[in-house]
Amino acid sequence: MRRIYFLSPDIETTKRIVDDLLLARIEERHIHVVAKRGTELEDLPEANLLQKSDFVPAVERGLALGGSAGALAGLVAIALPPASTVLAGGVLLGSALAGAGVGAWAGSLIGVSTPSSRIKQFEEAIEAGHLLVLADVPKNRVAEIEARIKKHLPEVDIEGTEPIIPAFP
Repeated sequence: MRRIYFLSPDIETTKRIVDDLLLARIEERHIHVVAKRGTELEDLPEANLLQKSDFVPAVERGLALGGSAGALAGLVAIALPPASTVLAGGVLLGSALAGAGVGAWAGSLIGVSTPSSRIKQFEEAIEAGHLLVLADVPKNRVAEIEARIKKHLPEVDIEGTEPIIPAFP
């Protein structure tokens, strides 16, 4: 899946685009609209906290850093003299998992309170009354969906795509 970002000038145009995306079999749960605070979106799918914050990237960073720190702590623990080789693997695995858990938890706390760095570049346009639409589409359909959007907004600049699947499993 890839996330497409683009700006729409008003509610009516956004509704037509969202309807067209739904007709193209993009599920409503994969379409998110960000608008200026206080804007009535009517029946448009509003972006939630996961789309508006840096939650997912922060959790990914927390998992990586916490897991690394836990593994390092496990290596130090098994290097100490009373360590048994039988328990070494368990200690290493346990400390890596504990570190990853703590890192993910800490990352989520930070990420949920940090506005999305990707959406931040659209703040001025959103405050001016435009609506930001985020659509998660299959990789092989990006060009088709962009063409559908351009039918409604020929002058639209698709602000790029980004993968929404984490880089690591």
